[in-house]
Amino acid sequence: MQVLRSVCPFDCPDTCGLLVHIDDGKAVKVQGDTEHPFTRGTLCPKMAHYERSVHSPQRIITPLLRTGDKGSGKFTPISWQEAIECIKTKWNKIIAEYGAEAILPYSYAGTMGLVQRNAGHPFFYSLGASQLDRTICSPAKGYGWNAVMGKTMAPHTNEIHHSDLVVLWGIHALATNIHIMHDINIAKKQGAKVWLIDTYETTTAQIADQLIVVRPGTDGALALGMMHVIARENLIDAEFIEKHVQGYEELKSTILPEYSPERVSEITGISSRVIEDMARQYANAKAPFIRLGSGLSRYSNGAMTVRTITCLPALVGVWGKPGGGLLAGTSTESALDTRRITREDFQENTTRIINMNQLGEALNELKDPPVMSLYVYASNPAAVAPDQNRVLQGLAREDIFTVVHERYMNDTAKYADVILPATTSLEHSDIYRAYGHYGVQRAYPVIPPVGQAKANWEVFCLLAKAMGINNPFFNQSADDLIDSILAEPSAWLASTQHKVLFDGKQVELPLPGDYKTRFKTSSGKIEILNPTEDKPLPQYSKPHGDDAAFWLVNSPDARLLNSSFNERADLTKINKMLLQMNPNDAARIGLADGQLVLAANERGEVTFTLKVTAKVPEGVVVAEGLWWIEHAPGNRSVNALTSQRLTDKGKGSTFYDVKVNVKAVD
Repeated sequence: MQVLRSVCPFDCPDTCGLLVHIDDGKAVKVQGDTEHPFTRGTLCPKMAHYERSVHSPQRIITPLLRTGDKGSGKFTPISWQEAIECIKTKWNKIIAEYGAEAILPYSYAGTMGLVQRNAGHPFFYSLGASQLDRTICSPAKGYGWNAVMGKTMAPHTNEIHHSDLVVLWGIHALATNIHIMHDINIAKKQGAKVWLIDTYETTTAQIADQLIVVRPGTDGALALGMMHVIARENLIDAEFIEKHVQGYEELKSTILPEYSPERVSEITGISSRVIEDMARQYANAKAPFIRLGSGLSRYSNGAMTVRTITCLPALVGVWGKPGGGLLAGTSTESALDTRRITREDFQENTTRIINMNQLGEALNELKDPPVMSLYVYASNPAAVAPDQNRVLQGLAREDIFTVVHERYMNDTAKYADVILPATTSLEHSDIYRAYGHYGVQRAYPVIPPVGQAKANWEVFCLLAKAMGINNPFFNQSADDLIDSILAEPSAWLASTQHKVLFDGKQVELPLPGDYKTRFKTSSGKIEILNPTEDKPLPQYSKPHGDDAAFWLVNSPDARLLNSSFNERADLTKINKMLLQMNPNDAARIGLADGQLVLAANERGEVTFTLKVTAKVPEGVVVAEGLWWIEHAPGNRSVNALTSQRLTDKGKGSTFYDVKVNVKAVD
């Protein structure tokens, strides 16, 4: 029995260190690394038995060729040589007739490792294929932060230890950021209070001292109302503002007449008394700390919402206080030069860019040239992309050649012409950087590939050779790439004991002592007033919504991560595809707990099992998790209801900016 280190590869800010127990070439147990400063020995329910995913009976272990109708899931095994030859032949024919832009890659964060996640970039740049604008998660959140704080470093999570008020704003931490609970519990033991601001009562509310339920898409108005009270009652830190803030007086001149607690109450559904109490408690706290989630950025006003909330700490001088701050996410891009992997310089000509949130439109409407081939890896667009009906309509085209590199027969794989078996993170090399802390860690294979599975990088090297791309870059291994990056470390990485990365251990990127007041903006100050923006000051605008009765909140399920882990029967056997509704709403329209209901809007309809609960406010319904269609009571999952609209800035998804009508299934 061996115990080897690895890293959780999934799209989570925690980027946990793993201890993997190996017996006879198989992973038999996975634990949290006790020496990892953020994981601290614990894992979420998904990764606690990662070995069940790695050795799942549902693993695809050989290349497959479609033999039935698209979507039927009928395939026959073929060899890797046959699969690569098939792809080569189809692509050469498409390129000859339509040009290489008729080929579209589709990938996202099925793995967060820098090599395997970005492995397709140099290949598709070399091929001249269409580019994918990978904005499905939270670019509006990043845009909002940058509009105020620029490239300022986010606070370390250890700051929470010294906070006396922790605000979890729009984040279901027990589902999406569980290891931050270590830091929150340290603060609570020292007397800190915890607020949860969200659209319904998630299980994270159990650790909160106060729950504030806000109407979907109105968090920015709440922040403006709080700032109104702070300004009106002069609860500001005038010295900090004078030294470090640009635009407070201009902000004050707009929030005082426009965002009274009474008006904000009408917008948010929160009483004016509560808004005033929140503002005073926040302003009077010694070191308030906001952990900002991503869901609130997935509305048509998402970037402005984040921008507005990000202004709040500046008014009370939080950044000058130990324990204070706002964490939207950490940025460690400058620590590792991913350009050595992505190789934008391989692109000879500028090619079109297709937004991944508008895949349904691209597959069905683009004509110059049409998308004639889709190559999917590290994603499951049939489940995770918005406007599912349009996506499935495109995937069902008989004239589109679809290749899916995947581990399981998920919703997208069923529409493939060729399926290539993919490795899990325990079967390939990679290097990881977190976006919820400042850790970097390298991982090596701890078991051999299951069946004939191959890693992303290995497959793209095979495809480069097949397509006649004779660049020695594609003769490297993943470890060669990682070694080349570490051989010339950035100044930031070089300031650590980075050589321990070769041993598979995490290194922590150090932060300057004054990093919290070293504001990396064009003015050198926090830019509440940003003259480069079309709206120089924060303001509230309504989310788009739809012409329907209920806001639909598609919240995370702690058992799933996007559509990952649907292969695990131990996680998915109960409580699948529930639609939660307030008892008063259910009684009003004659619905009962446990019955099948239909949620519908102009884009589609989805069958759910109804759960009646007071944890959901009136006018809102909640669906948790992204489920494969095989787990659905009907023939669609939740993204049949979501829109291809983009956010106000950042071109992000608007998954939460959705309304539906609900009725009983006939």
